[in-house]
Amino acid sequence: MQMIAHAGVARGHAYHAIEQAAAGDFAGAATALAAADQELKAAHREHLASLAGEARGEQGAPSLLLMHAEDQLMTAISERGLIEQIVGLYRRLDERGPGGS
Repeated sequence: MQMIAHAGVARGHAYHAIEQAAAGDFAGAATALAAADQELKAAHREHLASLAGEARGEQGAPSLLLMHAEDQLMTAISERGLIEQIVGLYRRLDERGPGGS
């Protein structure tokens, strides 16, 4: 469950980065992306711990909960990458100014 929670919080931070960038707050967007990265690292630690336990024979067959958690983590990672690109687009538009070309 911790992996799912961290992935969800990471997604929230990433989407907040879009909101910050849309408002022209690129420092805030960078802070939000950094917070997303910290949550993704925590989710990765949980995932690694789960895999290590399975490798030691401490767990039975993979569960639906683990598969769901992995899906949430992979989605959060993908969205975070796309959102970084969106923030970059907002930055470029902002640098061009009103009516920018």
